[in-house]
Amino acid sequence: MISTATTLAGFRFDNCIMNAAGVYDMSAEDLDAMQQSAAASFVTKSATVVPRAGNPEPRYRDTELGSINSMGLPNHGLTYYLDYVSQAQKDFPGKTYFVSLTGFNVDEDLQLLKEVQQSDFKGIVELNLSCPNVPGKPQTGYDFETVDKILDAVFAHYTAPLGIKMPPYFDLIHFDQIAAILNKYPLAYVNSVNSIGNGLCVDIDSESVLIKPKNGFGGIGGAYLKPTALANVFAFRQRLNPEIQIIGTGGVLTGQDVFEHILCGADMVQVGTLLHQQGTGVFAKLTEELKAVMQAKGYNSIDEFKGKLKTLD
Repeated sequence: MISTATTLAGFRFDNCIMNAAGVYDMSAEDLDAMQQSAAASFVTKSATVVPRAGNPEPRYRDTELGSINSMGLPNHGLTYYLDYVSQAQKDFPGKTYFVSLTGFNVDEDLQLLKEVQQSDFKGIVELNLSCPNVPGKPQTGYDFETVDKILDAVFAHYTAPLGIKMPPYFDLIHFDQIAAILNKYPLAYVNSVNSIGNGLCVDIDSESVLIKPKNGFGGIGGAYLKPTALANVFAFRQRLNPEIQIIGTGGVLTGQDVFEHILCGADMVQVGTLLHQQGTGVFAKLTEELKAVMQAKGYNSIDEFKGKLKTLD
């Protein structure tokens, strides 16, 4: 019997595949669709202290090899998502959910986490340190000193399972430096990676950019992202404490892509662009494709190959 089950932050999941924050998670209707899919769980839209409309349209476009977006964190605010997961916990006892949070400074991060602590939410929090699409705001994950200060402040107050969503890194010394910081804290997991920030896609017919915000600059996802995502998962697995697990995100189009993320060291895998393009049916498709790869290789569980990517001597 081939199983795609996994364990993350002390919780067991029947499947290892779920959505990435920002896709199929904006509204209650989206989350209802996720509930009815083959996904392991869902993560909510990255929630801010108050609701946000996000950047002006058009702010998302599919492209030949993936997608470009500059959404700007549209969301209904944390209270909306906590209300939803509170009811979901009652309707589906035993199922674990993820709530994504993003403040614009340390005080807002702490305010959001306090609201979570005061609620009846019993799942996992993901703190987004990697949004590349808010005009005038840098990606926190590239400011190592700020990351350290945020985590120091957070873990002085918050004791429930907490993971962080990180931007992609491109230099090996940066992996060394950020891992040294992350290893100081009792993180449940690192989610790697968010989209590659500030890419540009051009429409040759109109000789124009594809999206409106930031003069066309936006986060790049889909197939473009896979080599970078795999490199980040593998680099972090080599450097993070064994207790810090990894969610691999980026470039997942097939079950083979899921397999490769796990082979590089991911404990779970999230899907963004493909889910946006094809809907929640992708989870059943990806799961069956992953099982087919595992069967062909003689694996019955993901633990048999997780983190066992070989290098050349």
